[in-house]
Amino acid sequence: MEKVSVIAVLGFIIFLLFLFFAGFLLTVKTNKKLGNRLLAFFLIVTALDISVFFYSMFVTPNLNLEMLRIKLSAFKDPLLFLYVLSVIYSNFKLKRIHVLHSLFWLISIVILLPNFFLVDASAKEAFLNNYDDNWEIQFLDFAGHFVSLGYFLATLYYVLRYRKLILENYTNSDVLKNYNWLKQLLILITIGHLLTLIKGYARDTIENDEVTQVLRIVVLLFGVFFIFWLFLKALHSPKLFRGIDVHLSTSKEIEKEVDENNTKVEDLKNYMITKEPFLNPDLTIRKLAENMQMPMRDLSVLINQNLNQHFFDFINGYRIEKAKKILSDTSKSKVTVLEILYEVGFNSKSSFNTAFKKHTGKTPTQYRKSVD
Repeated sequence: MEKVSVIAVLGFIIFLLFLFFAGFLLTVKTNKKLGNRLLAFFLIVTALDISVFFYSMFVTPNLNLEMLRIKLSAFKDPLLFLYVLSVIYSNFKLKRIHVLHSLFWLISIVILLPNFFLVDASAKEAFLNNYDDNWEIQFLDFAGHFVSLGYFLATLYYVLRYRKLILENYTNSDVLKNYNWLKQLLILITIGHLLTLIKGYARDTIENDEVTQVLRIVVLLFGVFFIFWLFLKALHSPKLFRGIDVHLSTSKEIEKEVDENNTKVEDLKNYMITKEPFLNPDLTIRKLAENMQMPMRDLSVLINQNLNQHFFDFINGYRIEKAKKILSDTSKSKVTVLEILYEVGFNSKSSFNTAFKKHTGKTPTQYRKSVD
């Protein structure tokens, strides 16, 4: 089979798979409807972008619609950015200001009006036949790279900030699943974007159609891998995407200063030892602050800045100390590690083992043997 045919077949398969998964996201029952819709629209726009590899074999495109299809790709970065925000924040909502994310697309259409949309059919055809040589396209492609970079950096900032917020406010390791999902998604989309840039560079600089066709096949095969990865994620983690409160701030973003006060630190440590709130696997910094009748902002700064620890590590430290006492108690030698981890506030064996080894340098089993 010729490479051109392979490209057309692969493009058609990916197009159908992307649309199928988008349809699933738009119809599945979930509390995260906005996030699903944003990801679905991202997939639909990407599918329309990929359709260039095969649709001309079936229909003769309207020239205006063809240009609009090409410029729809300007929505991919904004849709991905908004989707990431919708996953991070449980109470994220679209607002009027988010219309600004369509600004680059609108600017593109305005720039193309004089020499494309407002000219006759023969001039439009000539424009498309010499697409890359037009100053409008060269300018928009150049500007588009900067816009994409801006969205990538903004998305990366929010994902990293999200991780910090989780560590400063939660102890349940399940909350980190959202972060890991977004991290993996960004890595794969970045790889796909880089492969597309390499393919475009090869097309424009290397006068070898064979190389370009091979790179197109590589890009499309990566697209197949990506969509099947999405399917697997949906099957294995159907309850992903539990976000955090949009109003949460990191300790460094909190303007109010809390004095480095030994009394407050000692009060906190005494409360942790006497009341053992860490035994609650779903403990959050908000719940702890309420129990201590202390402003959450003050507690956040006290732990994250004065004690120089994330809330996640601070709480797990007490859980590990409690586990060490049980593991060292010869009268409890028949209590299993699984029983211990639930008793001290963990909710999974993997998170317990990771935290235990981080704090002690040993696994729970190794630690128990070392104190026998």
